[in-house]
Amino acid sequence: MTPLNTYFTRSSSEAVGDNERDTENGHLIYTSGDVLEDRYEIIDTLGEGTFGKVVQCSDHSRGGSQIALKIIKNMEKYREAAKLEINVLEKINERDPENRHHCVQMLDWFNYYGHVCISFELLSLSTFDFLKANNFLPYPINQIRHMAHQICHAVSFLHDNKLTHTDLKPENILFVISDYSLIYNAEKKCNERRINDTTVRLVDFGSATFDHEHHSVVISTRHYRAPEVILELGWSHPCDVWSIGCILFEYYAGFTLYQTHDNREHLAMMESIQGPIPQRMIQSSRKQKYFHRGRLDWNEYSKAGRYVKAKSKPLRKNLLSHGTEHHQLFYLLERMMDYEPSNRICLSSALCHPFFLPLHHPGRSHVWRNSFEMSR
Repeated sequence: MTPLNTYFTRSSSEAVGDNERDTENGHLIYTSGDVLEDRYEIIDTLGEGTFGKVVQCSDHSRGGSQIALKIIKNMEKYREAAKLEINVLEKINERDPENRHHCVQMLDWFNYYGHVCISFELLSLSTFDFLKANNFLPYPINQIRHMAHQICHAVSFLHDNKLTHTDLKPENILFVISDYSLIYNAEKKCNERRINDTTVRLVDFGSATFDHEHHSVVISTRHYRAPEVILELGWSHPCDVWSIGCILFEYYAGFTLYQTHDNREHLAMMESIQGPIPQRMIQSSRKQKYFHRGRLDWNEYSKAGRYVKAKSKPLRKNLLSHGTEHHQLFYLLERMMDYEPSNRICLSSALCHPFFLPLHHPGRSHVWRNSFEMSR
């Protein structure tokens, strides 16, 4: 693997590469069967984003094993972003050489005519794509438990290494294998897909930020954005915890908790679901335009107000069952989505939550019933 500083001190003419190889917007032009670096044979395109494309390749230096290759656009701002992502991925590899912490593993990286290319272990469908293919039928709670435990473990590992992911969402959590069985759902009167193996990996570290680095004002995909980000109060590790809470709700309910694209409406939904925003946060916010006399400036009788009322209800109104494990999950969600970042549960504590007890001591979850009920 080329040392990071070596590549990024190369001449600009070498970095720019050959424009005849690129589309107008900077994507590499390729076809199936092309071989990069006398090693990576392109099989198929797996996905596309603003950064570039991800392709499936046979790695001839690894006996033809299948890998995913992220091909970054031949544009300076994306090369700079790739530099930061590689730095994070190298830190993850260094701190987790045996790949025990559920983060995607970078195998190699190289420069190909101005395109930074990063190779990864080949994974399968994202948890969002599987949900979509399953007509947005929720995941069973035992599967949510296993997925949630891995996600909390992975992000706790990042936090321990002074990193915030900043873009946690179901699209960035991938199944290692997405084989499934068809199960008849008597309530819905249809077949549903049931994933066979809920082992997941956390991906996309392009926005991950070390504690000592500059913190962008706006982070996270809208639906998973914490209140302190919207209110411009500054952010740290707890913003990831809020995002995880939103993700777990989506797995449980089959729909996004915050279905909005507007800051004021987003805050109104928060109040509808979780009660009033704390005065301290309102008074400290740089976004005073959203408030009037210490309260959210919101007309619940407007068109937007009626939309929020229809789409948002108190969190526990979404319970699908009153079984103990369902209440335990919602108690955890409430701790993860506490307005105050300083009060939000940290992930090392979340991993010890009663909701996860069956993973540590199968068959003993009933022991927690009384203590759980007392803590509510």
